[in-house]
Amino acid sequence: MSMDSPRLRLGVLGVVIISLFAALLARLWYLQVLAAPELRVEAQRNSVRLVESEGTRGRILDRKGRVLVGNRVSNAVVVSRQDADKKPEILGRLAPVLGVPETELKQRIHDSRFSPFKPIPVAEDVPKEKLIYIREHQSDFPGVDGVQLTRRDYPGGELAAHVLGYVGEINEKELAARKTEGYKQGDSIGKGGVESAYESDLRGRPQIEKLEVDSKGRVLRTLGVQPAVPGNDVQLTIDLDLQRLTENSLVAGLETARDFSDRESGKRFSAPAGAAVVIDPRDGSVVAMASYPTYDPREFIDGISQERFGQLQDPAGSFPLNNRATQGQYAPGSTFKLVSGITALSKGLIKARDTVDDTGSISVGNPPRIFRNAFGQVNGRVNVSEALVRSSDVFFYQIGSNLWDEKNRSRFGPTAMQDTARSLGMGSRTEIELPFEAGGRVPDPDSRKRLHDSNPEAFPTAGWFTGDNINLSVGQGDLVVTPLQLANAYATFANGGTVWVPRVASTVLDTNKAPVRTIDPRELRKVDLPPGVRDPMLQGLTGVVADSDGTAAPAFSGFPLANFPIAGKTGTAQVFGKQDTALFCAFGPVEAPEYAVAVVMEQSGFGAEAAAPVARAIFDGATGGEAKPVTRVTAVD
Repeated sequence: MSMDSPRLRLGVLGVVIISLFAALLARLWYLQVLAAPELRVEAQRNSVRLVESEGTRGRILDRKGRVLVGNRVSNAVVVSRQDADKKPEILGRLAPVLGVPETELKQRIHDSRFSPFKPIPVAEDVPKEKLIYIREHQSDFPGVDGVQLTRRDYPGGELAAHVLGYVGEINEKELAARKTEGYKQGDSIGKGGVESAYESDLRGRPQIEKLEVDSKGRVLRTLGVQPAVPGNDVQLTIDLDLQRLTENSLVAGLETARDFSDRESGKRFSAPAGAAVVIDPRDGSVVAMASYPTYDPREFIDGISQERFGQLQDPAGSFPLNNRATQGQYAPGSTFKLVSGITALSKGLIKARDTVDDTGSISVGNPPRIFRNAFGQVNGRVNVSEALVRSSDVFFYQIGSNLWDEKNRSRFGPTAMQDTARSLGMGSRTEIELPFEAGGRVPDPDSRKRLHDSNPEAFPTAGWFTGDNINLSVGQGDLVVTPLQLANAYATFANGGTVWVPRVASTVLDTNKAPVRTIDPRELRKVDLPPGVRDPMLQGLTGVVADSDGTAAPAFSGFPLANFPIAGKTGTAQVFGKQDTALFCAFGPVEAPEYAVAVVMEQSGFGAEAAAPVARAIFDGATGGEAKPVTRVTAVD
C-alpha cells in the first residue's frame, strides 16, 4: 500500500497536468482558428483611433446680411501630451514665454475634454513674435507647435446678446438629450438665444481623423481625414442699426430716470432694468429686442468661471443673463386699457359716444372702496377715445365694475376682459423660437379659486370681486405680461386683428449664401376688430401722441407726426414694495403700420415721463431721422 501511494499521487498529478495542457491547447485553437477573424478586427480597432474636431459654426446675420456673430482665427500654442508627460521641464520653459503659470499649463494638458491623441491648445491669441521665438528654439520645446484655431466671434460685444445667446461646453443633461445627434463630452453647444434655437443649423459636421497608434497610445501615422463641413448661416429679422439704437435708448432712459425722484416718496428712481421690443405688425418679424442689464457673450467662448457665472445670475445685479423682453413679467398698467376698451365696445357695454363723468375717483362696494386717478386728476366728462387720450382711470374703472355686475356678468360671462386679453396673446407664450420664454398670467375667478384650493395660506381669498375686475381694467392686480406680449398685442391691433407668431429668423443659408430653408411668417389666429370697435380706439390712441391733452404728447413734441402719425398708450404700474414701472406701447404709421414698439422700465416712474421718450428715440431712428436724445418730460398717466 505504501508503494502504491506515490504512484497514485503521480498518476493523479499527471492527469491534472495533461488536462491543463489540453485546456490550454483548446483555448489556443479557439483563439487562433475559430475566433481569429473577430479578434483580427478587434486588434485592428485597438490600433486605430478616430479623433473628431468640431466643424466651424455658421454665422448669424442681420436682415441686411451684416455679421452679428461670426468666426475668427486665433493663433494658438499646442503641446503634445505625451511629450509633456515624458519631459515635464518643457512646460517650465514654456510658462514664462507665454506669461501663463506652469500650474495652469499642466491643468490644461490634463483637461479630459481634449483628445489624448491630438496636441492640446494651452494658449490662444498668442502674439506672432512668441510663436516665432518658440519655432526658433524648437530644440527647447519638443512637442510644442503653433497652430491657427477658429473661435466664435461677437463683433458687437454686448449688442443683441439676449437675442444671439452664447456658446458653451455641453453639459450632462444636454449630452443625454443629444447623444444620438453625435455630440460628445467637450463639444460646444448653443446655450441661449439664436445660438440655441438654431443649434442644428449652425453646428457644422466635425472633421474625423483616423490615426494609427501603438500599444502605448502614441500616434504612429495618419490613415485618413474626413474633412469638416461648416454649419449653415442664419439670417435674422433683426436690423443691426435699429437694435443698437433701441439698446442705447433704453439704457439712456434708465440712466435719465435715476436723476429724478418719485413725487410721492421723494426718493430717486432706482431704474435698475428694462426691456424694449420692436415688431413689424405686417408679419410678426422682430426688428429689435433689447434687455438691460446685459452681458458679453465673448466671456463664454473658452469657458467662464463659476464666480463670474454667479455674478451674471445674481439678483443684486438684476439677473443680466435674463432676457426681460421674453422672460420679464410685468403688470401692464394703463397699456391694458387697449383690452378694456375693446372688450366694452365689442360686447356692447358702451358705444363710442357714451361718456362718464370723471370726477377723479369712483366709490365701489359696501363699505365703499375708493379708486382714484393718479393724483386725483379730474378729467370731466369723457368718452372712450377721450379717456384713452387723457388716461382716465375712472372711465375704465367703470367698465370693470359694470362688466362684473350681476346682469352684465350673466350676459357677457365672468371673463370678458380676460378673453379679449388672451385673444391678443397675453398670458401665454407667443411661441417665438427663443428659449425660456415666460407665459405671463391673466387671472380670472377660476384661477383665483385654484390657487386658493392648492395653498390656502398663501392665497387666503377664493372669490373674485368687483374690485378685482376694476384693478384688472387698468392692468393691475395679479395680471402680468411680458414686453414681447405687449408689443405683439399692439401689433395685432395695428394690423387689424392678425396675431402673428413673433420670429427673429427669416432664412437659413449655406456657405454659398444659397437658401437652405426659409422661416416663413406664421399666423396664429384672427381677432375680430370691426370699425365700430377699432375706430374709436384708434382715435384715442392716436390722440395720446398727437392731441395737446395726450399723455405722450410732451415726449413726441417736434416729431413729424404729419408724415409719420403714431398711435400709442402710456402706462404706469404699481408694484408692491417697489417704485412704479413705466410703460409705453405704440405703432406707426397709423394707417399702414410698419413698427410696433413696447418699452418697459422697472422702477422708473410714469410711463409718459420715462418710457415714452425712449420710444420716441426709437421711432426717430426707424423713420430715418436723427434720434433725439432721451430726456425726461413732465406728464401724468
